Amino acid sequence: MSTQPSTWFITGSSRGFGRSLATAALAAGDNVVATARRPEQLAELAVQYGDRVLPVALDVTDAAAAEAALAAGLEKYGRIDVVVNNAGYANLSPVETTSETDFRRQFETNFWGVYNVSRAALPLLKKQGAGIVVQFSSIGGRVGHTPGLGSYQAAKFAVDGFTRVLAAETAPFGIRYLVVEPGGFATDWAGASMRIDDLPAEYGETVGALAELLRGGAAPGDPDRAADILVRIVHAENLPGHLLLGAGAVQMALDYSRGQLAEATAWQAVSASADTGAAYPVDLPGEGS
Repeated sequence: MSTQPSTWFITGSSRGFGRSLATAALAAGDNVVATARRPEQLAELAVQYGDRVLPVALDVTDAAAAEAALAAGLEKYGRIDVVVNNAGYANLSPVETTSETDFRRQFETNFWGVYNVSRAALPLLKKQGAGIVVQFSSIGGRVGHTPGLGSYQAAKFAVDGFTRVLAAETAPFGIRYLVVEPGGFATDWAGASMRIDDLPAEYGETVGALAELLRGGAAPGDPDRAADILVRIVHAENLPGHLLLGAGAVQMALDYSRGQLAEATAWQAVSASADTGAAYPVDLPGEGS
């Protein structure tokens, strides 16, 4: 485990996971480039931790701003060790009735914001020959199927695929990647950050049911504890490619993976029959005697 202070670059540091992670990294003795659309919301951290925190204004949908924010952190601390793409939000509505503008705007932040910051960070991390990129996805970015979150979950699937490619491309450069997949956590993701549109009656059993659940329930996850876990993992040698957070997320992932394996096995003969030279046709599952 490293004993040298690291420098973190964290998007969306004003609240939620970003704020918890910035606080945990600072408490561990590290430096933090804390970015937010409104950096004045970070004043309390600056007062408490002084020169070890650099508040920077950043709208992650602005590629040039991402480059400038990383450059400011590099100038201040000399290196960037950990880049955390945390900024994101979701609005709740059916795909059919979500405006194209809203769908695209969510995707701009949740995927293109990750792209902008990751791409801007690559030259710095390559030059150092080391660095960790932490991408916040969600359990929905692995299993999907959550009614009302079409844009958000599509973006999170894209973040995972994008990061897998980055990991393969940049493996020789000493850059490592961690995709974080939380379940339900007690942040304002489903509170002030989320807009729930008027829902058509025909979507009451699907999107409406989720809206009621989000309005009425307290999420079990503790963002401060999750942040502490992440700081410990980043400081350790063993970095997983993906980290589920919360017991619910673990159970959903296991159920999903078992289902995928069972389906692939059941359809294996049909899938293999598509190759030239393979036996064809074969019975579809359930068709045989």
